Amino acid sequence: MSKLHIKKGDTVYVNTGKDKGKTGKVLQVLVNESRAIVEGVNLVSKSTKPSAANPQGGIVKQEASIHISNLNVVDPKSGKPTRIGRKREGSNGPIVRYSKKSGEEIK
Repeated sequence: MSKLHIKKGDTVYVNTGKDKGKTGKVLQVLVNESRAIVEGVNLVSKSTKPSAANPQGGIVKQEASIHISNLNVVDPKSGKPTRIGRKREGSNGPIVRYSKKSGEEIK
């Protein structure tokens, strides 16, 4: 299993599929399935039973997971999608992710 290029909290751009062109914040990363749940992207209708949290029940729209290969991290400098690189800060510092387009570090 390889390292994934996105993390929870990243702003990502959707490359393909019905939500192509949309951007959103990563809410959750499902590492074993190589999928992520992105805010406002890949919405599905789910029927729910009445509960304490939702006393009415009925049909609820919620985000479904999307494959990581269909996502690109948004460059913090330009706001455009970019590929990600990894480099070590100093000789034995932490590994940081950076934008391949601008060279800007991604927090």
